[in-house]
Amino acid sequence: MPLAGVSTVACFHKNLYKLETVASEILNELYVPQSIILTLETFLSQVCIHRVRSCSSIRFIKSKYVCVFDKSTLKFSHQQRLFRTSAVSCGQIVQFKLADIGEGITEVTVKEWYVKEGDSVSQFDSICEVQSDKASVTITSRYDGIIRKLHYNVDETAYVGKPLVDIETDASKDVAPEEDVVETPPMSHEEHTHQEIKGHKTLATPAVRRLAMENNIKLSEVIGTGKDNRILKEDILNYLAKQTGAILPPSPKAEIIPPLPKSETVPAAPKDKAHKIPVSRPIVFSGKDKTEPITGFQKAMVKTMSAALKIPHFGYCDEIDLTQLVQLREELKPLAQLRGVKLSFMPFFIKAASLGLLQYPILNASLDESCQNVTYKASHNIGVAMDTEQGLIVPNVKNVQVCSVFEIASELNRLQSLGSAGQLGTNDLTGGTFTLSNIGTIGGTYAKPVILPPEVAIGALGKIQLLPRFNGKGEVFKAQIMNVSWSADHRIIDGATMARFSNLWKSYLENPASMLLDLK
Repeated sequence: MPLAGVSTVACFHKNLYKLETVASEILNELYVPQSIILTLETFLSQVCIHRVRSCSSIRFIKSKYVCVFDKSTLKFSHQQRLFRTSAVSCGQIVQFKLADIGEGITEVTVKEWYVKEGDSVSQFDSICEVQSDKASVTITSRYDGIIRKLHYNVDETAYVGKPLVDIETDASKDVAPEEDVVETPPMSHEEHTHQEIKGHKTLATPAVRRLAMENNIKLSEVIGTGKDNRILKEDILNYLAKQTGAILPPSPKAEIIPPLPKSETVPAAPKDKAHKIPVSRPIVFSGKDKTEPITGFQKAMVKTMSAALKIPHFGYCDEIDLTQLVQLREELKPLAQLRGVKLSFMPFFIKAASLGLLQYPILNASLDESCQNVTYKASHNIGVAMDTEQGLIVPNVKNVQVCSVFEIASELNRLQSLGSAGQLGTNDLTGGTFTLSNIGTIGGTYAKPVILPPEVAIGALGKIQLLPRFNGKGEVFKAQIMNVSWSADHRIIDGATMARFSNLWKSYLENPASMLLDLK
């Protein structure tokens, strides 16, 4: 490096030292690379000079002494070259890693850098824009410092958890564990320059900066009410309200709004523009997910329903007129109560199903796992689906084919009491051959019941509704209508068989007296 002659060194107050020079013409075109350390023997231990170009009054003494500059060099125009210095005392290099962007993204493409090596950055300053296969994301700085290295070029692939840039931070400040800040969408260069006015840094979070950008607001024009004049979201919303005349929802906390000068008036915005600016508040929810093991009846249901998926289901639906059965039950209820039994419609449904199974025994059968043999069950052990606090359970009434309606009602009362108390035994829950699910007690009309292996058929009963119907003379009358939905194993049961069984079961319920002819 060429050096000029030596002149007299004089001291200015504290940190400013000036060396009288006679060789400014020689150094006019001098370029000094960044990070050249020149020491001043008495006063400074280290001074790092970055990007020195054509300073008007500067000269070097020996390597032992520092070069100093005239104040006038700080006042430069666009034609003059930049002279910038920054004092560093043993700065530490922090590797700024690409944080997890979410949604399973492991790599992104660097689309644009907003900084270059040697630039100074502050917290929340935009560093770069990256593109994943789902969105464009702006990465913002976690630290205050100087960019020392960019690990990727534009259009190169960056990986989550790997260093993105190296930042030299001030050693006198404690550096917190790395927690990268990610914000979308990217901020334009024009909006980015609004953050720094005359050396003053506007304090705002990335979310506030994004809100300002979306509404074309310069942060320099907004008065911050937060700590250290930080601009809050409410400040942006208030600014919007003043500009557009929009009415904001009440804020959860008091807002400090500085009064406007008397001479300053806010121009009224056109009414047709007020509705174009959406104002919304994020919904805060503090709930947490909870994971529990599957146990008890629920675990058994998982196993049974998984096996049921292997069965090809055939569905069949119909409606039943229960007007006569409703009248019959009302007559028999007091007699059953005298015997200490609660008489519902279910005993009639079960007994009618048993009478139908005598005519169509294929519905009371089972198919082996190899689908080679069908076993016809002698007993009609008809299950009844029950909704309990422990979950769905299906106890069954044994040997319905030899039981009366009253005996079926008595057994149902026992099973319901034990089921509510969670005291049903293994014998009550196993051995079923056919199932009815009275989903209508909860609600609904039609359903799609799932067969319980090794059974081959199941019926779901809807709620009873009072509906208008026509009689044989074409007259409208009030009818008690219930819908039924059947599912059958289509490997061994065809649709015609299911329909005929349903018609027979329907005839027993629509004309209860006909059951007397087939009772044994």
